[in-house]
Amino acid sequence: MDGKRSGRSVTIAGGKETQEQKLARIKRELANVPTEPGVYLWKDESGEVIYVGKAKQLRARMRQYVNFQDSRAKIPLLVERIHSFEYIVVENEHESLVLEKNLINQHSPFYNADFKDDKSYPFICITKGSVFPAIKYTREKHKRDSRYFGPFTDARAARKLIDIARRVVPLCAASCAQWRAMERTLERQGYTAKGGVGSDGEPLPDPSAAMEGCTACFDATVGLGPGACAGAITREEYAGNVTRIERFLAGNREEFLEELEEEMASAAASLDFERASRMKARIETIQSQNSRQHAVSSKNLDADVIGIFREETVAGVHVFQIREGRILNSNEFVLNKGSDVPDEDLLRNFLMRYYDATTSIPHEVILRALPGDAEAMEAWLTDKLASLHGAKVRLVEPKRGERSELVELAERNASHTLMRYKVRTNYDDKRINEALAQLESALALERPPMRIECFDISTLHGAYTVASMVVFTGGKPDKNQYRRFKIRAQLDEANDFLSMQEVMARRYAKERMEDERFGSKPDLIILDGGKPQLTAALRQLDDLGVDDIPVVGLAKRDEELFVPWQDEGPVVLPGGSASLYLVKQVRDEAHRFAITFHRELRGKGMSASILDEVPGLGPVRKKALMRHFKSMRALRQASLEDILEARVVPAEVARDLFAVIAQYNEEKRNEEGSGS
Repeated sequence: MDGKRSGRSVTIAGGKETQEQKLARIKRELANVPTEPGVYLWKDESGEVIYVGKAKQLRARMRQYVNFQDSRAKIPLLVERIHSFEYIVVENEHESLVLEKNLINQHSPFYNADFKDDKSYPFICITKGSVFPAIKYTREKHKRDSRYFGPFTDARAARKLIDIARRVVPLCAASCAQWRAMERTLERQGYTAKGGVGSDGEPLPDPSAAMEGCTACFDATVGLGPGACAGAITREEYAGNVTRIERFLAGNREEFLEELEEEMASAAASLDFERASRMKARIETIQSQNSRQHAVSSKNLDADVIGIFREETVAGVHVFQIREGRILNSNEFVLNKGSDVPDEDLLRNFLMRYYDATTSIPHEVILRALPGDAEAMEAWLTDKLASLHGAKVRLVEPKRGERSELVELAERNASHTLMRYKVRTNYDDKRINEALAQLESALALERPPMRIECFDISTLHGAYTVASMVVFTGGKPDKNQYRRFKIRAQLDEANDFLSMQEVMARRYAKERMEDERFGSKPDLIILDGGKPQLTAALRQLDDLGVDDIPVVGLAKRDEELFVPWQDEGPVVLPGGSASLYLVKQVRDEAHRFAITFHRELRGKGMSASILDEVPGLGPVRKKALMRHFKSMRALRQASLEDILEARVVPAEVARDLFAVIAQYNEEKRNEEGSGS
């Protein structure tokens, strides 16, 4: 790939430059960056590459970073570390994608998403550079003269597939000592993977002739090897076996079965019953393997289905390899930087790493959402597929149907991948300890906030106003300590400040503080809201004489923490940090708990208000109705015939009930139509 390369390394005279000076310098330098497609590398002060990206228009894209026009959470942290840059101009977006992938592999930049555990993954390899290519299990880096199948995240599955493949098509194993000795012997005699020429310049005979009379290896005697080490198979016949085993590993099983069945019939017709028996055993091996593989499609689907499940700090990925409508293999990965990398970047970085490593390229890659450079990605994958029939690879974003269900299945498995990883590595406990220490430091607390109480208000224009109190002990939800409050103040409209003051008065009143059912005094109070909610709560706590509990308000928009003891502005926790994740988790749990209680009250209120208007409908009949229809929604959708057939209330009461429900439904439709 031809590209123009440019870079800068700047030394500032007169001492270390400030952040403002550094940004001003970089902006001046960016004026000379071309407006062509290419790849850019941001570097830190030591010259280490910390981020690699690609762009259709280099200058405009790179300026978005230093002008903070990129909304990704990691950008402020990245820009703070940038000291210099380098860029490479290419011809088109396809070239930039390939170059970006190679540079990420080369530099492993900190701010590019990557596999969480940077281990090597198992592959099945065919040593195409050998005179008689062998099959092996390996974790080696890819060699040009070998073909690889994988990656596999289950080493046992890879080894088992090798065993099954050799039962179907006999092939030498690279682990066989006699195969290695044979390769050395043939190499000394002048044989290569492409043929052989003797010292006299004449082509060498078939290498099987050089091995005649040698003792066959154990694998050959039990049918796993073809006997190349004893001259029992010609090079041409062996090449046919290699081609067939490659098709088998690539998932072309049905076509393979047809060939074996034809070969078995031919052997039986020529009375070669021993060969027919071998073919029958191979057919049964494939059929047994197919029966264990989950059929997911009635169509001849050839696709990889990729599901991602992410939390703030890590993400799990699950890949189903589907060939001929069956799940041939499934792999799972854990990615780091799950917080400060947007979904699209996380996905495309994974696609580049995964398909750079594997040679098993499907005709479709099925995803929840397409990356922004889907066309360039399709072109790159099509080049890797290198189909003789001109087939192309498509990235598919299904909205419904079978493919959409497969993505959901992959995402469910990805969530289990992440859960297993977190249990195996004790991930949550480590993050919680880190989060509590970070909160103690960021909020200048006297001790880590081992008990956090968080409050949220939920209302509908002042009606059914409720408050939730959730408790996190040691960084984990303590649901036995959760409390919910019905706001007693009569409100004509939503008033979070008055509601928050009432909750503070009721929770932190002296008798409640002494009540063991409410647990110990918290180390930190978090209010879901900004400065106004914080001011209202502090005023009430002052009236109660409670002045020894730190209180902060969490603004929804920018995740800012307002603290009463800091005048220079809110506390902003670093994006992707364990502390920010914990605070958001606490806030979201308080919101969920409040909303659940609010909806419950609204549902009861609605049921009571409707049913109370029906003459002859007392408590016993109300209960019987709800027992039959299960919910108020089902009752509202019931016809008069449905109510009469239930035989719960007399016919006259049933007609009155239906009339009241119909009137209520009409009023609701009118309200929704007017946008009220």
